[in-house]
Amino acid sequence: MSSKYGVLTLGDAMITLNPEETGPLRFVNRFERKVGGAELNFAIGCARLGLRSKWISRLGKDEFGKVIYNFARGEGVDMSDVAYVNGYPTSLNFKEIREDGSGKTFYYRYQSPILTLNPGDITEKMFEGIDIVHLTGVFLAIDPKNVNIAKRVMEIAKQKNIPVSFDPNIRLKLWTIEEARSVYYDIFPYVDILLTGLEEIRLIIGTDSKESLAEFAKVNAIDQLVIKDGKHGSKLYTKSEWHEKEAFPVIPVDTVGAGDGYDAGYIYGYLNGLSIDERLAFANGVGALVTTVAGDNEGLPYLDEVMPFIQNEAVIER
Repeated sequence: MSSKYGVLTLGDAMITLNPEETGPLRFVNRFERKVGGAELNFAIGCARLGLRSKWISRLGKDEFGKVIYNFARGEGVDMSDVAYVNGYPTSLNFKEIREDGSGKTFYYRYQSPILTLNPGDITEKMFEGIDIVHLTGVFLAIDPKNVNIAKRVMEIAKQKNIPVSFDPNIRLKLWTIEEARSVYYDIFPYVDILLTGLEEIRLIIGTDSKESLAEFAKVNAIDQLVIKDGKHGSKLYTKSEWHEKEAFPVIPVDTVGAGDGYDAGYIYGYLNGLSIDERLAFANGVGALVTTVAGDNEGLPYLDEVMPFIQNEAVIER
């Protein structure tokens, strides 16, 4: 049964190539092909929780573009505003994992297909049946003109009284913190729900004290300031009050995608009218479950997995 709540996001997606052996990439001969991308992960996370999930993007008209398209469609994501483009190869990233468990990511997203998306491509029709818009800093970091696309999205959302959530999702391989900070402060006036990591907000405003965070939220008119802090749980500042919820104890296998999963969980709770404590617990539960499975989006849970987990009725068997 289709959910009564619809979510819209937009951004780039990539083919992720994970090494099947450890060591410097120059010595790795075998890779496993996966699909990744912060906004797509969020869209998939929402779809698995039962929300109607729309993703706006551009893909290379190539074999990898077809892989991403078919994968996302198979996950139940609305692909009606995703188009193939010629002459722009689908983005790639290669992961390197050293013997000690440390790793690096090498991006190959020059001339990304998302560069062909323009503000004029964003139409009011895309917002039909949409109850919240979610953007991230990854899309903003790819190219300076994406800021105007994001603003176009947020302006239409405001006209239609659709709330906007934003995750800074800082990628310092794509831009400097100074560049990011400048753009974020341009974006914040449109944002109703800010979903950020503790380290991220520290980078953005230079501190993470509760007093400073509260002042930041007030000055920028952010209705809900959500701080994600991994194994330490999460907290929310809204209506001059702080609310905190502890994390669920799990043994993490891979933390990639946990923040995207948390965002999907929080938005699910928000749209479905969960109380603040229930909302934070639900989002914490989704984020925790993501870490129990390796991969960018493989661990994003379904609704019938989350509820027993957060109610302490189920042992993780995934």
